[in-house]
Amino acid sequence: MSSETSTVSIEHFQALRLRKYTLTVESEPQLKVQLEQRLVFLGTNPDNDVCVDDASVSRVHAKIEVDDVGYRLVDLASKNGTFIGSLRVREVYLEPGTTFRLGRQALRFDLTADEVELSLAKSHRFANLIGQSLVMREIFGLLQRVAPIPATVLIEGESGTGKELVAEAIHQFSGRKDKPFVVFDCSAVSRELIESELFGHVKGSFTGAVGNRKGAFEQAHGGTLFLDELGELALDLQPKLLRVIEKREVRPVGGERTIPVDVRVIAATNRSLVREVEQGAFREDLYYRFAVIRVQLPPLRKRPEDIPLLAEHFLREAAARFNRPNLQISYTTIDKLKRYTWPGNVRELKNYIERAALLAKDERLETRFLNANDAAPEEVRVPDAVADEADAIVNAALDEALPFKDAKQRLVEAFEKSYWSRLLERTDGNVSKAARIAGVHRKSVEYILRKLELTRDDIIG
Repeated sequence: MSSETSTVSIEHFQALRLRKYTLTVESEPQLKVQLEQRLVFLGTNPDNDVCVDDASVSRVHAKIEVDDVGYRLVDLASKNGTFIGSLRVREVYLEPGTTFRLGRQALRFDLTADEVELSLAKSHRFANLIGQSLVMREIFGLLQRVAPIPATVLIEGESGTGKELVAEAIHQFSGRKDKPFVVFDCSAVSRELIESELFGHVKGSFTGAVGNRKGAFEQAHGGTLFLDELGELALDLQPKLLRVIEKREVRPVGGERTIPVDVRVIAATNRSLVREVEQGAFREDLYYRFAVIRVQLPPLRKRPEDIPLLAEHFLREAAARFNRPNLQISYTTIDKLKRYTWPGNVRELKNYIERAALLAKDERLETRFLNANDAAPEEVRVPDAVADEADAIVNAALDEALPFKDAKQRLVEAFEKSYWSRLLERTDGNVSKAARIAGVHRKSVEYILRKLELTRDDIIG
């Protein structure tokens, strides 16, 4: 929402030209799909780029990825396999006219005469984002081009994929980097307060409004406003948000005049907003206003080649944090991590590395601390320091002279104090971030902290 401009040197990019291609699903009726993405997923899940309706096909069965060599078909550990003729294949480069099977379903691959050029970043990092896979380098290339321009951006991806890091990176590489970066979580504010939190309010506008208050848009004036979990915004508030973005002005709750704002808006969602629009839960005009630039973050299970790089990065952080500089992670462990599906995405991988680093023996990380179906179950021995702390909490609460209810309450309070102290220390006292990690409402965290008489100064000194 300003006239900022900048350029990115061509030397930062690697150009990849590809011919557009078609996949013909040999079914009744026949389905022909034209594609120009560098990476497409095939399976029965409706979220795939090509949805194949056949009982023999897995939910995410295979992918086609274009690289410097050609069009690479990769089986994604499907139940019934991927075949060319009678040969079951794990990975193969496709030639025009090739017919392959997902389970029993046949598909034909053909090239068209049209070309498209893609830009891949040469670096494996962009701000705090890390990835060496082609899909992440493609995203980095997009972000490098998008960051300097004032366009609204919509970031889509599952929880834990790093949507806030993308927003921070865009802000960091924009002309607004020295101005505020304000995060507003649409799912963490109660329905009654969200309009006031977004647009501000004037004194006396409602019970409890004891003074004028700036909303998130005014707080972000000159900078960037990141609207997290946009799909959670109530339908009746969506026209007001659209009006602010288009008019570049806000009217505080209870106010009589509008206030101009200069804000770049970036939004994120873990929902399919296209589907929300189809179901009438999200306004179509607001969706298209946000989807000027779309950044679709893939889940970690769809970019396993990034896991070694991420694991090493998180291991270095954990080694420094726990003062264990000799920690190592073996090739076998990395291989197991690459085969795990990571439902919690990058956030889950980071938490696993931290936990494994804390509990590791002999300076080597082990997959027995991973909650994976394919990890061999082993007995976990908790280090003495951790066990001692747990015992101390229990012993502090245990008083046989107390009624059961009171003793239980004392134990719960001891646990809460230990849990929230550690989590807030980890987030440098950021209550909103701690609430997101814990999966609870920010207001609930504030209530708990008041009840426990814990302050930010107590935690981070």
